[in-house]
Amino acid sequence: MMVVVGLGNPGRNYARTRHNAGAQCVESMARAWSIPLDRRSRHALIGQGSVDDQEVVLARPRSYMNHSGDAVKYLVDRFRVAPRQLLVLYDDMDLQLGSIRIRLSGSAGGQKGVASIIQALGTLEFPRMRVGIGRPPPGMDAVLYVLGGLTPPEEQVMREVRQQAAEAVRSILTEGLDVAMNRFNKRGSGS
Repeated sequence: MMVVVGLGNPGRNYARTRHNAGAQCVESMARAWSIPLDRRSRHALIGQGSVDDQEVVLARPRSYMNHSGDAVKYLVDRFRVAPRQLLVLYDDMDLQLGSIRIRLSGSAGGQKGVASIIQALGTLEFPRMRVGIGRPPPGMDAVLYVLGGLTPPEEQVMREVRQQAAEAVRSILTEGLDVAMNRFNKRGSGS
């Protein structure tokens, strides 16, 4: 089993923002794979099903990004999975818009949701997928940028990224993390 968690902020005001890229990817997977996020816990919206005969849990924390650790800890405990059976998806300004990067582990890299998860789980050792949202234009505040809505051209690119993220998760489930990293980390440019 793998628990796939898309980070973001709750509520309509944040739904289409750059900061919700991870949550948007998981919501797109839920629709594509007919795994509705219809179970509500205090911590997360949860959907459970299978993809190519592999059991998967899709989840979207109901807390704000900076408190994602509580929801992820709840999911790890509820589904009795090890941190290596997680996949956390989140936005990353250091990757160009339209790219994804899969990593087995690592630091938070300034991402407060990931920092919260590291603190809650007590480990850096969990897989994650960074979803590139690009840097803000010169002179624009980074917080305003990540909390800003996607422009129509960005939304078009992000639609493709959501499909790519779903392909990558399917690859992880059926072929393993190493194969998926080799295949999907080469797409697009960015750091």
